[in-house]
Amino acid sequence: MPVQEALRIIDEDDSGIDRAFRNDVLQGLSHEQKAIPARWFYDERGSELFEEITKLDEYYPTRAETEILKGNGAAFAEAIGAGAAVVEFGSGSSAKTPLLLEAIDPAAYVPIDISGDFLRSSSEQLAVKFPSIPVCPVEADFTKKVTMPRAIAGMPRLGFFPGSTIGNLVPRTAVDLLREMRETLCDGADRPAKLLIGMDRVKDTAVLEAAYDDARGVTGAFNLNVLDRINRELEGTLPVDDFVHRAIWNDDIARIEMHLEARRDLAFTICERRFTMRKGETIHTENSHKYTRRSANALLLAGGWTPVTHWRDAQDRFMLILAEASPFRMAP
Repeated sequence: MPVQEALRIIDEDDSGIDRAFRNDVLQGLSHEQKAIPARWFYDERGSELFEEITKLDEYYPTRAETEILKGNGAAFAEAIGAGAAVVEFGSGSSAKTPLLLEAIDPAAYVPIDISGDFLRSSSEQLAVKFPSIPVCPVEADFTKKVTMPRAIAGMPRLGFFPGSTIGNLVPRTAVDLLREMRETLCDGADRPAKLLIGMDRVKDTAVLEAAYDDARGVTGAFNLNVLDRINRELEGTLPVDDFVHRAIWNDDIARIEMHLEARRDLAFTICERRFTMRKGETIHTENSHKYTRRSANALLLAGGWTPVTHWRDAQDRFMLILAEASPFRMAP
C-alpha cells in the first residue's frame, strides 16, 4: 500500500522560515539563562546524528526500550487490542515502531515529525515492510494539537511516544504536552484513546552522564548542530567552533542538562538581531528528566492520562507505560 502524501502543518513566513523556530531562538537567547528548546535539534542532520547516538555503547535507553518491546509483544497485544490507528509523536526513523506494529495488528500508522525529509523517508521504508497497513505521515509540531488524517476517522487510537522524549520537557511543559496529545488522540474518536510512552528511570550518575557525553563526541556534535541550523535557516553568525558541549547531572530535580558553553567572549547576530555572550556562559539546549514509578504516574495523571500497565527491562533502566485518557471529573 503506497504512503499517503504527507499532511503538512508548519507555519512558515513568505521567505520559508519556520516562525516557531525563529521565535523560540530569538526569545530563548534573550533570557538571562540563554536557552533553545530541544525540539529544534531535529533537522535532517540532527535526526541522523540522533540515530547514530542510539547505537552508541554508552546510550542504553534505546537498547533497554527495544528489549521491552521485543519481550512483551503478547502482553502489548492483549492490553492494546487489534485495529487501532497507531499515532507516533516525533517518529524520527521509526526504528522501534515495527516491533509494536508486529505485536498489535494495527489498522493504520500515523507518524508525526517536524523533520519533513526524514519523515517521508522513514514512512516509505515502513510502508514497504508493512504493505497492508496504511501509512499516513503528518509533518507538524506535535507539541500542539495536531489535525489527524481523515483516513483514520472513527478508528480507536493509540499514541506511541517512545524514547523518553517526555523527559526533555520541564514538568509544566510536559503536562501541557500530555494534554495536547490527549486532545489530538481523542478529537473525533468514538472511544477513549490510549498512550504507550517511554520514560527513563533514575540511576547511577556516572551511567547517566556517559550516556549524554559519549567518548566519540557524537552527542556533542548533535548538540552543536542546532547552532549550524540557526546559521543556515535564520541568517545566524554564531561561531560554532567557539562553543563546547557540556552534560551535567542535576540531582535536585533528577535530570541531565545539556549546555553549549562559550569558550570566549562572543558577539553574533540572528535575523539581524545582535547577541553577546561571556566566556563560560551557556546556552541551555536540553533536559532529560529521569523518573521513578511514582513520579511517572503523577506526571501522566496531571496530563489527563491514567496509568494502566508498566513494563521494565531486565536491568530496571527504562520503562514503557500504557495509559488511558482519563475522563474529565469535577470532583477531586
